[in-house]
Parts: sequence; structure tokens; C-alpha cells
Amino acid sequence: MNTIYAINGPVIKVKDTKDFSMREMVYVGEKKLIGEVIGVNDLFTIIQVYENTDGLKVGENVYATGSPMCAVLGPGIISNIYDGIQRPLGDMKSISGAFVSEGSAIPSLNTEKRFDVTVAVKAGDTVTAGQIYATCPETPLIVHKCMIPPSVKRATVTYAAPNGQYRVNDTVLRLSVEGEEEELPLTLCQKWPIRDPRPAGQRMPVTKPLITGQRVIDTVLPVGKGGTAAIPGGFGTGKTMTQHQLAKWCDADIIVYIGCGERGNEMTQVLEEFSELIDPKSGRPLTDRTVLIANTSNMPVAAREASIYTGITLAEYYRDMGYHIAIMADSTSRWAEALREISGRLEEMPAEEGFPAYLPSRLSEFYERAGYVRTLNDSEGSVTIIGAVSPQGSDFSEPVTQNTKRFVRCFWALDKALAYARHYPAINWMTSYSEYAEDLEPYYSENVSPEYMPLRQEISTLLVEENNLMEIVKLIGADVLPDDQKLIIEIARVIRVGFLQQNAFHKDDTFVPLNKQLLMMKVIIRLYHKAEDAIKKGVLFSDIVKTGIFDKLIKIKYDIPNDKPEMFKDYEKDIDEIIRKLTFEAA
Repeated sequence: MNTIYAINGPVIKVKDTKDFSMREMVYVGEKKLIGEVIGVNDLFTIIQVYENTDGLKVGENVYATGSPMCAVLGPGIISNIYDGIQRPLGDMKSISGAFVSEGSAIPSLNTEKRFDVTVAVKAGDTVTAGQIYATCPETPLIVHKCMIPPSVKRATVTYAAPNGQYRVNDTVLRLSVEGEEEELPLTLCQKWPIRDPRPAGQRMPVTKPLITGQRVIDTVLPVGKGGTAAIPGGFGTGKTMTQHQLAKWCDADIIVYIGCGERGNEMTQVLEEFSELIDPKSGRPLTDRTVLIANTSNMPVAAREASIYTGITLAEYYRDMGYHIAIMADSTSRWAEALREISGRLEEMPAEEGFPAYLPSRLSEFYERAGYVRTLNDSEGSVTIIGAVSPQGSDFSEPVTQNTKRFVRCFWALDKALAYARHYPAINWMTSYSEYAEDLEPYYSENVSPEYMPLRQEISTLLVEENNLMEIVKLIGADVLPDDQKLIIEIARVIRVGFLQQNAFHKDDTFVPLNKQLLMMKVIIRLYHKAEDAIKKGVLFSDIVKTGIFDKLIKIKYDIPNDKPEMFKDYEKDIDEIIRKLTFEAA
């Protein structure tokens, strides 16, 4: 029998055995704690345990399962709350109370609940990998589509159950697989190794934006559906709140929120907010299209390392049905710290700041699982990954931030000064960047307006010019600047306060559609061009400021409701009239 030889926190060793294979899931000790084999050599098998090892003794047995660490995929995932290894926390609470107990062997899906299943194939049909063989309403917003496993390349249906109510483990299909003697029974659920990406038919270029309703993101720093973005920021800069806003308002079909090593009270806030929030598109609770994975800072550290793989596997499963998924990973720094702790217990050679040398490859493995794909059943789906990074002391030169920067194409750097000035989202437009702007230009031109991207470029240019001018202002003051440069500083203030800053608690400002973002940019740039021409004709900049038009434009985000774009015409008329009057007086 295989017995424990040594215990070091979540890492245990089994001596003189060849019964285990790499990445195999095992049960450890009398409580049958869930573990995974992470190292095999002539002397020892090394296992990381995903549960608390307090009370575990040397000499207790370790049991092989013969299969890798898998996620259970089937109806009942949406609106559920899991820990890092896909155990439902609601069911665990009913057994062990508020704190998770060890060895809780609870099924990931409700095995007693019945779903109204429509079987899409019949006996005699030929089926292929990824083909949908049954559907059932999982929530009022999501139809669950059961798919032929990717390992089954071609098979013939020998039995198909009639339409009706079935549980997740009931057989609804039997297949005669080419090259196999025994028939393969299919239920409503299947298993998939969490560390293996699910196959897709074809990876496609990112050409559609993930619309979030946040102006600084949609307009200045857009992210595409199937893209990757990082939100780095120090303590208190609003990483979690920014991700909450994106989860609430982005146009993804399903949200997978991974609370990876964050504080328990933050996850409690997520659970409470999401259960109360109404989805603006459907009028239903937001939880009807949300999966939450909560592995807080007081939960076992090894399960924290597994949580993001569990989350991405669930996302890929729904992607294969043809849905668009957004993953919020909060935060990858806590996940990297879990890697560092386990690496230290394994006595591996540390790299920069104690992180393991394989940190970059693990980060790339995670972010590379994002993408816009044509699925095996010829529909389109995407997984967009938005990962928060928590650099200590807001030091963006630390390893997790720097390595994340290598693998994401969108970098939303949060600024402590902006956060303390109550400018939210506190994304610093000077240190952030998005490489998706060019890829998304055809979409904006075709679906919003051909003016959209040129206006975005002009706004970005004005912000850069203001930044350069402020260096001069700090040295010699603003009074010595010529009027055209004073105008740039004032227009940039309108852009910063009136456009980039957003109020999550205002009914019209919490989510802003793209057409209103376009009209806001147009009216701001119209004022800039008209005022610039007027200054060239001798109008004093101070006279333009006295009209109050700049402050009026700052309030435009509140004064014009989202459903009344025609009101922008009045503002354009006001600008034209004010500038015409000043030009006439100057002449």
C-alpha cells in the first residue's frame, strides 16, 4: 500500500512507489483529501493537496484514481458558487457550516435536479466531435447544449432517449464508436482535465470589441472579444471595483468571476451585489449568467493555484456551445504567490523575488487560452480574460506585472493619484495601452461611425500634448503659455473630467452606449476646433472661458440621458453661437 512518507504543508511525499503518474488526481489520508501528483522520480512521488492538511499523519494511505484533475461539465454550473476545485460552496455550507471542512466529497453538479431535455439526434445518426446531441434550459437566460466529447471523432447513435426530464447522470445517448468494441454511454455531463485547453475548430482574429460601457475602455483603450487584458494597481486603486463594473455591464453572454486569493469580505460583496443586480439586457438577476469561483485568502493555498484553471475550463466549455465568455481573474498576483509558496516547499531554485522560474510559462499558458474561435460544431464563441494584478507598493517593475505585460495585448494601469482624487475608473491613460485599436477599427467604422476612430485618435493626441505642456507649467506656471496651448490644457481637462471620469452610481453614467460616446467626443472636439479658429482670429482665451462652455461640456454626461442623443444638437448650436459672437466682437 502507498503511504505518506513526509508532510510539508500542502506538499506530501510517498516513498518507493511506481503506482502514480504525473498530473494524476489522488485521495490522501483517511479523510480522502483531494490531491494531484506534481513530481515523480525513482525515490519519491510528490503530491500537492488541495485541502487543509492539519491532522494528516505519516503512514496514512494515498489512493490512486488513474485520471487527471478534472472539472465536471454539465447543466447546473451557471449561477453556482464553487471553491478552487469545483466543490459547490452552498452544499458544503449545509454540511460543514461557514468554514470548509476537509475531505468533503460533494458532487460538483446537483445530481437530483431534473432538467427538461430535448434530444437533438436519433438512433442511426452519425455524430462527430463537438456536435450538440441534447439541449436544456439551464437558467432563464442560458440554454445548455450537451456536446459529443472531443475524443469521439466519429460514431453512430445506437440509442437516443425520448425528450423529457433527466438528471445529469442519466444516460440519454449510446454511441457505437469507430474502432471501439463497447458502446459509449453519454449523460448530460462530461469531465475534462482542467490543465488541458479544450480543442476548437479554428482560432479566428479578434475583430469585435467587448463593449463595456466604460468610456476610457471602449474608446481610448478597447479590448476585443477573445482578447486579453490586465488591470495592475496597488492597494485601494479600484481593481476589484473595475472588474465588478465590467462583469455587470460588458456584453459577454456569460461571466466567470474567479476570486483567487482575495479577501473574504470582497467575495461576499460580489455575491451580494450580483444576486441583487438586474441584467440590463434581460431584466433577470445577473446571477442567471454568472459563475463564481471563490478561493479566498484563508482557503488552502494549493486550491488557489488550481482555481484559475478550473475557471478557464468552465469558460471554454460554454465557449464551445457558441457563447461569448468574459473571465474576471482577481487576482493573478495571489495565484503567483501560491505558486511561490508551493515552489518553496518543493525546495526549487527561486528566480526573481522568490517566484519560481516557470512563472512566465504558467502565465502564458493561462492567457493563451483566451481567443475567438470557430467551434467544433461550426458556431462562433470567445473567451476574454481580464486579469487583475496586485503589485506590492504599486511597483509595476515586479515580476508578475512585467511577465503579464508580455502576454496581454491590453494594459489598464491603475493610478494611485487618480484613485485618491476620486477619478474612477482610475486608469492612467498615459501609462496604459491597447494593441486592439487597429484590429477593431473596421468594426467601429461599420457599426458606429467612420468618424469614431479619428475622433478617438484626436482625443488621445490632446491628452499626450497636455501631459507635455504640464511639464512646462510645473516649471514656469500656466500664465506664460500662449492662448492656443492654454486651450489644449482646458480641453484636456474637459476630456479627463467630462469624458474619461465616470460615475458608477449615476443611472446614465454607469453604462454609456457607443453612440453616446461618439457624440460626446464630437461635441468636445467641435468646441476645440471652433475655439482654436477663434483664437487665431484674435479672440482671447480668457473670454472663451468666461462663457462657461467648458464646464457645461463637463456636465454633459449627466445632463443628456442615454436615450436622448438628439439633445447634442442643442450643445453644438450653443458652441457655434458663443464662438460666432466672440469672433464678431473681436473683429
